[in-house]
Amino acid sequence: MTGASEPLLGVSGVWKSFDEHPVLRGIDLDVALHEVVVLIGASGSGKSTLLRCINGLEPVDAGRIMLDGSVDVTAPSVDLDQVRRRVGIVFQSYNLFPHMTVLDNVMLAPRKVNRTDGGRARDEAITLLERFGLAAKAGEYPDRLSGGQAQRVAIVRALAMQPELMLFDEITSALDPLLVGEVLDAVRELKHGGLTIVMATHEMGFAREVADRVCYLHDGIVLEQGPPEQIFNDPREQATRDFLARVLV
Repeated sequence: MTGASEPLLGVSGVWKSFDEHPVLRGIDLDVALHEVVVLIGASGSGKSTLLRCINGLEPVDAGRIMLDGSVDVTAPSVDLDQVRRRVGIVFQSYNLFPHMTVLDNVMLAPRKVNRTDGGRARDEAITLLERFGLAAKAGEYPDRLSGGQAQRVAIVRALAMQPELMLFDEITSALDPLLVGEVLDAVRELKHGGLTIVMATHEMGFAREVADRVCYLHDGIVLEQGPPEQIFNDPREQATRDFLARVLV
């Protein structure tokens, strides 16, 4: 459990380069329990790389990433399977297994990773699918789903592991505009349920609505952060103002 003074997630001085090109340049970010932090910034600013480092999908070159002050995600000895039981991630590509039904996709990780009994895993999966309006699709295969439905199934699949922290990486970017709303509604539901979320998005209106805090990433650093009202209405940094002027047109 998170101590009263410890953030659920603590990112400190994180650097990450690809082919000697620095993508993250000393990122510092704390996320409190039940907080929703939205990352904004231009493509290439480091949002996706940061999320992948938090989940342990990318090793960092320097710095530390801590869960509740006790688990160092960046330590060589860390059990990344244990990290990923606690930190779920959903990408813009759904990554559902095409040869498995929706229900089997959702049940897979609890059964294989958590060794959950099949009957219990099925009951919990159906409950989650009902919660997100997908119960009627339980027996369908992914190629029979709309993009919005497939993305909601991907969210449900991550939630089936009962994570303490959810990471969303541009989960609406690949969707037809008409389908974006149903996916964002799923995130609203999670916020209202108190789940801790870090989310990268280009949906500025949604960021303004759902975020407790907005972080503007620029050239691999958190250049500015604050409540949505301050970031969107009165940003301090010129680069933030320039970015918002482009995306809010």
